[in-house]
Amino acid sequence: MQEYLMPFVALLNEMSPYLLLGFLIAGLLHAFVPGRFYARYLARNNFRSVALAALFGVPLPLCSCGVIPTAMAMHREGASKAATVSFLIATPQTGVDSILATAGLLGLPFALLRPVAAFTTALVGGALVGAACRDEAPLSCTASAEAPKRLSFLGRCLSALRYGFGEMMQDIGRWLVIGLLLAGAITIFVPDDLFAVSAQHPLWGMLLVLALAIPMYLCATGSVPIAAALMLKGLSPGAALVLLMAGPATNMAAILVIGKVLGRRTLLLYLTAIIVGAIGFGLAIDTLLPAEWFQPLQSTMMAGHCSHAAATPWWQVASSILFVVLLAAALFKRYRKTKTNTDMKNTFKIKGMMCNHCKTNVERGLSQVEGVTSVEVDLAAGTAHVEGTFDPKKIIAAIDRLGYEYVG
Repeated sequence: MQEYLMPFVALLNEMSPYLLLGFLIAGLLHAFVPGRFYARYLARNNFRSVALAALFGVPLPLCSCGVIPTAMAMHREGASKAATVSFLIATPQTGVDSILATAGLLGLPFALLRPVAAFTTALVGGALVGAACRDEAPLSCTASAEAPKRLSFLGRCLSALRYGFGEMMQDIGRWLVIGLLLAGAITIFVPDDLFAVSAQHPLWGMLLVLALAIPMYLCATGSVPIAAALMLKGLSPGAALVLLMAGPATNMAAILVIGKVLGRRTLLLYLTAIIVGAIGFGLAIDTLLPAEWFQPLQSTMMAGHCSHAAATPWWQVASSILFVVLLAAALFKRYRKTKTNTDMKNTFKIKGMMCNHCKTNVERGLSQVEGVTSVEVDLAAGTAHVEGTFDPKKIIAAIDRLGYEYVG
């Protein structure tokens, strides 16, 4: 049993300090940077809007499901298609939490390359969409005129803690745990020479990774231990970067929503930028950069197998314990059953809500429908309970505009 547990424990000890710091910074960004700031400068299909959207998106700790409603909300508030696509490409690939986790497990060169690759592919994707949509007029802002609540400095700090160690952990905690478990399983069960062909033919390894990564959901942070474990099994550093880029940036939910809301042409350009950018950066790593830059933490991943490994520092153990406690509390709150008024006349089943960003966007969007007095979303059940005197067809139409699917 110890043989199977130690690789997982070693990963957790290595990543937990960086994850805790990343969640804290994520909360500070959420609490101290106004949400409307991002949409205010992104109205045109020009390079300036594309570059600003990429700059805004790179440090934001939004997962690839959370970025969808955020980007769609930005688009409704006036952000252009080009800026929206740039934001969609840059944001889920990185974030302060995933960058710090990458530095802790894959080393500084990888941690520096991830945001550079995300920013560059976002520029390319946004520029392609901007050129294709150059003749489209800028959207007028349709955001609610409701003034945001003013919080004191202490209130914002508390809000940062609630968001970083509450909502953010609820949103990506499950995927992070899955990533760690998969990494441990890969370390133990995958033969060491499985990806030997990747070292000899890097392009084939990248194409295989793309085929697996594009349709599935991978959290930017949760993908880090998977990439590290696969590299130890022979996957080339370039193919690992392809996984870190394409996995978080795309999934079937994002593909369906982008095609529906922004159009098929925009979807095609979005996928093209990600695929070409990922392969381009992957080939550059494998052919132009020293291989030793990308193999610094082999001993960390194999620590569970080494009986002579040095004792784990106390602060890593303490960080792991704190992280597990906070994660357990967040997941309990995320999946606990809530008792609410279940009047089926006012309850709408919605497909596609996966995180607290989805919950917030649906509650905000449906509350703006004429006659609605209150909206309460049960994320675990996938339902929205709406109160007031309203036309149900308008609720269904609002759900569709938000990029989700009404299913009953």
